[in-house]
Amino acid sequence: MAKIPIQDPRPRDPRGQGPKPDSEQTKITYPGFTADLRRKPDHGEESYQGLGRLRDRVALITGADSGIGKAVAIAFAGEGADVLLSYLPAEEDDATDTAQWIEKAGRKAIKVSGDLQEESHYETLVKRALTDFGKLDLLINVAAFQMTHDKIDEFTTEEFDRTFKTNVYALFWLSRAALPQMKPGSAIVNTLPSKPTIRRQISFHMRQPKRQLLALPKRFPRSE
Repeated sequence: MAKIPIQDPRPRDPRGQGPKPDSEQTKITYPGFTADLRRKPDHGEESYQGLGRLRDRVALITGADSGIGKAVAIAFAGEGADVLLSYLPAEEDDATDTAQWIEKAGRKAIKVSGDLQEESHYETLVKRALTDFGKLDLLINVAAFQMTHDKIDEFTTEEFDRTFKTNVYALFWLSRAALPQMKPGSAIVNTLPSKPTIRRQISFHMRQPKRQLLALPKRFPRSE
């Protein structure tokens, strides 16, 4: 099979590309680790080829230890960015692996563990970016919490509260801490679940956070 060049202009059907979901994967307990997956995911460790489009930028990425956050961190490093990784203390092994791939791309990686439910943690993240890199250009909010259940009485108040603190409060707290330090041309990027309600399972507490995530960045006051 001939190798397709980077940014090939020929139209291709995306439905047949990339790995497919593993239907035999058993449910993973929170927070979940890459090693728990039956099929090793492709985060772009070997497959992503950067073009230097973020050369010398500095990115702060939450949830950067695994999944989408890991893929973003590796891609950004491939594009030339240095990365500050935010993750839970329990996810140290996955975060270390991500950092190693960033360094293999020739970029600098800083690991900062902590719980996004804690308001004080956000000042720590931004200060580390400024101390270690001297600036902050990109804030990428990937980390999120979501659980599904078959019955509404299976939800706990603690779980409901964690969803809002991780998915909504965290975005506000971190954006509030980062925005004054970001110069014109910087960017804040938020990721959202594409399907807040999973078929035959209840995750209604994800609907309101999704609405808040869509609306909140548009309402941030612009400083001159």
